[in-house]
Amino acid sequence: MLIDLRTAEGLGPIDADICVMGAGAAGIPLARRLAKGGLKVCLVESGGTDFEQATQDLYRGANLGMPYYDLHDSRLRFFGGTVAIWGGRCAVLDPIDFEQRPWVEHSGWPIDRRQLNPYYRQANAIFDVGEFNYEHDVWQQLGVPDPGLDPSELDAKLWRFDEEMERFTAARARDLFEVPNVTVLLHANVTQITTSEAGRAVVGVEVRSLEGRSTTIRARRYVLACGAIENSRLLLANGIGNGHDNVGRYFMEHPAGRVAKIETREPYELWALFQKRFYRDRPPLAPALRLADDAQRKHEVLNSIVTFKLQRDPKHGVNMSSAVYNKLRHNISPDRKGRMADHLYRAVRTAFHRSVRNWFEKIRANTGRTHLYAITRGEQAPNPESRVILSGERDALGSPRADLVWKLSDIDKRTARIFPDVMDRELRRLGKGSATPTEWLSDPDPQWPIDYTVGNHPFANYHQLGGTRMSSDPAKGVVDGDCRVHDVENLYVAGGSIFPTSGWANPTLTIVALALRTADHLLAESASD
Repeated sequence: MLIDLRTAEGLGPIDADICVMGAGAAGIPLARRLAKGGLKVCLVESGGTDFEQATQDLYRGANLGMPYYDLHDSRLRFFGGTVAIWGGRCAVLDPIDFEQRPWVEHSGWPIDRRQLNPYYRQANAIFDVGEFNYEHDVWQQLGVPDPGLDPSELDAKLWRFDEEMERFTAARARDLFEVPNVTVLLHANVTQITTSEAGRAVVGVEVRSLEGRSTTIRARRYVLACGAIENSRLLLANGIGNGHDNVGRYFMEHPAGRVAKIETREPYELWALFQKRFYRDRPPLAPALRLADDAQRKHEVLNSIVTFKLQRDPKHGVNMSSAVYNKLRHNISPDRKGRMADHLYRAVRTAFHRSVRNWFEKIRANTGRTHLYAITRGEQAPNPESRVILSGERDALGSPRADLVWKLSDIDKRTARIFPDVMDRELRRLGKGSATPTEWLSDPDPQWPIDYTVGNHPFANYHQLGGTRMSSDPAKGVVDGDCRVHDVENLYVAGGSIFPTSGWANPTLTIVALALRTADHLLAESASD
């Protein structure tokens, strides 16, 4: 059943087995699994079925730390969430990401990769990205000769690409709207999470539309699935789960930056080795060059990757085509018409990449018009001073806004410094050239530069993680290994906010896998009621 709170007349309290707050990459798969398991589910979404500026404005907040993207532009608040405009990259966290690494303070998950693998497989099927294999026989999967990397220094992992546009938007959610045991409530903003007198359980959630209509959802169990910043804001605003001052802390991103210029006689060949490949009978694949586990341990650095870019000297600035695209992308509303325009652009770009891009790039590289650079996507170390805080300003519903204090640590930049050194040794060993570190790496300040010539993500990747981190010890986190808020017996959290560490991988596949795991836990708990 689909209900729009803006127009609902005489709507009384809604009773459910599970109330899921947030209809995005975490909330929708979770709600689907719960519904298929026979539970009565209320799925609450702040927005409607498409982008609306008034609802999006609820995301406004200030950036008080390092420069970051405008908070109201860095995520989407409507049914389907930010995945409506993502690039489709699927990757898995590496086993080392789950480990407690002595050189990475606050690292370690209460679960390991083996426990998540069954759910990774299920998430992989949801995104329809082919074989579940992101790390074995990489070069064989790509159909190219193994370049002979020293596995103790560098290795390669895969991205698999979801080619389905808007996988979680309303047009692909009719099953949730039409089944009798699911109530989807649109334009319903969570304004209050009420707990019992002792604070040990949630007893109800109040939701309100921007027009002033409201109702209450009463359920046996509740799941927050509103994204890293919003999950933190809601817990902070309602005074829940913060007995050890961990809510909102450990906010992480994937910082990006140019780390080296590659001097080589074969710039095109090395670039082409690491580019996206298209196939007739399976989804596209692309390799990423990664610091091997042994190298991470040896140098006591983080899990990070580089990709390669052929371009003119960065001192000349952003080229015309990229500048025009970026301007249009930020000026066009992400409503359905705007998204369709972006999808059309991407389709044209894909056709170009499939047909003539390699020929075009080869000519430019071989004539010296472009040079080869290494761009890193870094794991960010968990930092308790990197955090979401409540603002002194209030939104249209009277709720405190969320501000962001994004901070990096010395180890983040040290990792970026080490990568060119490791690449340089490997390139020289293989007789392929050398790597010259970029100048900014010698600056001791942990802050990274904003470099628009790097690409569409000039300093971070729009991957908002942390804030309600997972930990077996209540003093060190917000949720336990089952994603339940410590000391609140019926409140769970789903999404990127529960990540204790970020790894290098795009988080969406992991978010869905964790949501499916939480759904199975909730089904088992409900069966024992």
